[in-house]
Amino acid sequence: MLTVSEVSKSYAGKKLFIDVSTSFAPANRYGLSGPNGAGKSTFMKILDGGLDPDKGTVSRPRKTAFLKQDHTLFNDNTALDTVIMGNGALWAAQQEQKQIYESGDHSDEAGMRLAELEGVIAEENGYVAESEAEELLQGLGIPAQAYQSTMRELSGGQKLRVLLAQALFGQPDCLLLDEPTNHLDLDSIEWLEEFLLNYQGILIVISHDRRFLNDICTHIADIDFEVIITYPGNYDDMVRTKSAMRERQAQQTAAREKKITDLKDFIAKFSAGTRASQVQSRKKLVEKLQPADIKRSNIARPFIRFDLGRESGKHVVDFEDLTHDYGNGDVFEPFRAHVNRGERIGVIGKDGAGKTTLLRILAGELKSNAGRIERGHEAQWGYLPQEHESTIEPGKTIDTWLHDFKPGADLEDVRGLLGRMLFRGDEGLKATATLSGGERVRMLFCRLMLLKFNTLALDEPTNHLDLEGCSALSEGLAEYKGTLFVATHDRNLLSESCTRIWYIKDNTILDFAGRYDEFAARYGH
Repeated sequence: MLTVSEVSKSYAGKKLFIDVSTSFAPANRYGLSGPNGAGKSTFMKILDGGLDPDKGTVSRPRKTAFLKQDHTLFNDNTALDTVIMGNGALWAAQQEQKQIYESGDHSDEAGMRLAELEGVIAEENGYVAESEAEELLQGLGIPAQAYQSTMRELSGGQKLRVLLAQALFGQPDCLLLDEPTNHLDLDSIEWLEEFLLNYQGILIVISHDRRFLNDICTHIADIDFEVIITYPGNYDDMVRTKSAMRERQAQQTAAREKKITDLKDFIAKFSAGTRASQVQSRKKLVEKLQPADIKRSNIARPFIRFDLGRESGKHVVDFEDLTHDYGNGDVFEPFRAHVNRGERIGVIGKDGAGKTTLLRILAGELKSNAGRIERGHEAQWGYLPQEHESTIEPGKTIDTWLHDFKPGADLEDVRGLLGRMLFRGDEGLKATATLSGGERVRMLFCRLMLLKFNTLALDEPTNHLDLEGCSALSEGLAEYKGTLFVATHDRNLLSESCTRIWYIKDNTILDFAGRYDEFAARYGH
């Protein structure tokens, strides 16, 4: 059992939790939910012991594993060793055993110590540790040739996958995962889901992937107004329950307000008459009936709608033997395709398969090495890159940065657009250099909505969005009347927004005419 007792925490003057007491039981899988800024990651750090609460205590199982974020700690270790280091007791025993053998110490004391270490290694399943670590790395998409590479030599995405394998290794009693699906492709997400569904310890996970939470969670621990409320069921179950509770509360409040109005009418009518005792009793009843304030929902959802300035022609883009080569072989082999106005294409594949390259070529950000690309009449391309820090000019406020893209726009309209994306009040005056990842993405969406492109190319648009932002984006894209190309591992977005799939695998692009769920049923995704 993981138990939290009267935990409070404030950050930068904002109270995140006040006297939170809750517990998490074995064989249950908890999703930790709440909007950006609610304190999910802070609470997770308190659970794993990386951050002390202002008050209160946390009691956790001895073997508690958490997803580390700093891969530089393991720069000089191989990927395989880094995974095994997830079981601290086993790794320490193996290293001490190795030191004794290398020292050549044959004393009785050394022999006794070796026997003790053998017991620890056997108890921690050390003799199958390498094969178990390799199985985790394979499932998370790390190629076998990288197992003996140092972490320093791996790509950023591979390093994060190794750290995830490290957290999963060693059969921990409690597993704490903050955004484990980040940088995972669809194959790896599905493998991780299967692993977690078979996990029998305590799982607590933060994720912006709604389908992931719906597939694996038995409970949702929701951060709500400085407390944490645990709901049975998955994320969608929690939203329904929470909405029903608020509706009941609103109905009860309306009934109490009507009763108060009736009582006040009686008091006003008879306060100067002979029914003084009845008036006094009704005054006391009014005081008792004063309704408690209904706190606004902690779910803050942006409103995303992509309108068109004008339609493109019927023909949007043609590929003829399109390919690209960075100098070490084709990213993808020659590809032919024709895209008409209003088509909605999801681009999927493993990391490094060429999704970003294809979108950059589509958007005109990169010139292909070979082949022909013909863009149609009046096609106006809006592009959202995956790495977007360099696209935002520093030294400006949010509203002036956005207004500069359309100087003729009314500044109040710009601020209204920012409000729809949760930049309310003076938040539009924030400096662009100070924005979080989620704020930057929401600001870039404001730009796309302001300029009303009729063709969108979006590269991993759900990165840095919370659950409500991802849901709003899916709804906005489902209503979009233009032509869409989107590279994403968000299966909800693919299912709700796309009618055609381009699947990049082994340097080829499979063009599937149908929805993602049909594609997944046919090809096992």
